[in-house]
Amino acid sequence: MLKIEDLTVEVDGKTLLHDVNLEVEKGYTNVLFGPNGAGKSALMRTIMGFSEYRVVKGRILFKGEDITHLPIDERARLGLGIMMQRPPDMAGIKLKDLVKVASKGKKDPETLAENLDMKRFLDRDVNVGFSGGEIKRSELLQLSAQNPSLYLLDEPESGVDLVSIEQVGMTIKELLEEGLECPGERCKKGKSALIITHTGQVLDYVQADRGYILCNGTVMCSGNPMKMLEEIKNKGYQECITCKLMK
Repeated sequence: MLKIEDLTVEVDGKTLLHDVNLEVEKGYTNVLFGPNGAGKSALMRTIMGFSEYRVVKGRILFKGEDITHLPIDERARLGLGIMMQRPPDMAGIKLKDLVKVASKGKKDPETLAENLDMKRFLDRDVNVGFSGGEIKRSELLQLSAQNPSLYLLDEPESGVDLVSIEQVGMTIKELLEEGLECPGERCKKGKSALIITHTGQVLDYVQADRGYILCNGTVMCSGNPMKMLEEIKNKGYQECITCKLMK
């Protein structure tokens, strides 16, 4: 589904990522760990095609196609979707209108919003005055409308209270399993995801297949995500510089 090869990225002449190698197979969910400032969000935005992130080396393959220099809208049409950690407020744009555009008019905004307890927000400007949990649900509502093949989720549990995290986690699980004949099982077909997580709370709801640790702008380790999370909790990220979990 996604393959990143020797990727080096600059913003305003400053190198944020270097020699990054990472992949997500079709139907798999991978997680990306790393300390603050490591470049995790930069990687997500580069994959999605945000214009300020300039690829100076390497390439990004999506469904076998080189998308390294495609604009963001074309990547979205191909099936890439992103939940940002803190998306911007969109004054003057109603949430229901954005949902209609995301679904190309194929899905009813009210039906989608009901599942996420967002019906009362449909006539409000996107994210304006929303709480942390409401912003996450708004992002998931838009992704549900878009129905991408690969979900890029940047810290879905960030800024969400303990009550809302269950709703967010369960919604992500349902989106990834939508249309599967064996939901809850690892069919290895259908939707894929790359999820950034600091706390690992999202893994209480979503079964991850592989973990990556990004430190100092590059991928240091890959392996079993739950074992990696346990190591991070016990030893922090300093151990990752000389990671023994490399596979």
